[in-house]
Amino acid sequence: MSPSLNRREFVTASLATGFALAVLPDASAEVINTPADGLVVGQVKIPVKGGDMPAYRAMPEGKGPFPTVLVVQEIFGVHEHIRDVCRRLAKAGYFAVAPELYMRQGDVSTIPNIPDIVQKVVSKVPDAQVMDDLDKTVAWAKASGQADTAKLGITGFCWGGRITWLYAAHNPSLKAGVAWYGKLVGEANAPLTPKHPLDIVGALNAPVLGLYGEADTGIPMASVEQMRAALKEANKPSEIVVYPDMPHGFHADYRPSYRQEAAEDGWKRLLAWFKKNGV
Repeated sequence: MSPSLNRREFVTASLATGFALAVLPDASAEVINTPADGLVVGQVKIPVKGGDMPAYRAMPEGKGPFPTVLVVQEIFGVHEHIRDVCRRLAKAGYFAVAPELYMRQGDVSTIPNIPDIVQKVVSKVPDAQVMDDLDKTVAWAKASGQADTAKLGITGFCWGGRITWLYAAHNPSLKAGVAWYGKLVGEANAPLTPKHPLDIVGALNAPVLGLYGEADTGIPMASVEQMRAALKEANKPSEIVVYPDMPHGFHADYRPSYRQEAAEDGWKRLLAWFKKNGV
């Protein structure tokens, strides 16, 4: 970290260990732990505005370069679940990297409840900052010589699902995205969140696969149908899959919301979507 930075400017200098305090795995959850054998894994530092952003990188052992996937966190930051997702992607042959996108606003890993995470940190993160940090992550990956960023994909969960849609409209070099239950509509809040996925359909540079749960109380099916209609009208080759009776967070194996069948089907669809679209 640059010595000129103070705590108010640059809060998170390293990744949290384990799971976020607000969502320590429930006893009923079926937590997946992907082993790191055959992989190169660990924390890295990515140069961005204001300092070095911590991130988790996982890739296969060997020369590379490997097709690249950006992994965008839920509201809980780059905790163990997101790191495991990176290892799963690396097992599938990808250079996967998950940057800690809240680093300037706060460390969510130690906040004990979700409302405070949203109010104190997440609600203060500007979309423009996130887009730039993801661009810097791609540049860092390319410079490493181990990532083939001509084959670039992105996937994100919840908060990161929304970001996945936005980044597909932001980066003209992106090949494909997979958005897991990301919010689609909302009120404009300039300069933090001036647009939502429904607003940027016409600007999508890459096809996005949206994975949603019919029983998601935070994302009404009416908004999902709005998005479907907008994609069709704009003649965009994106798709939305809705899993009947599935709740929000059905991929989150560390939470009671986990639904194995839907999670595994979604993962298969993710891998097929990336392969189909050149990632």
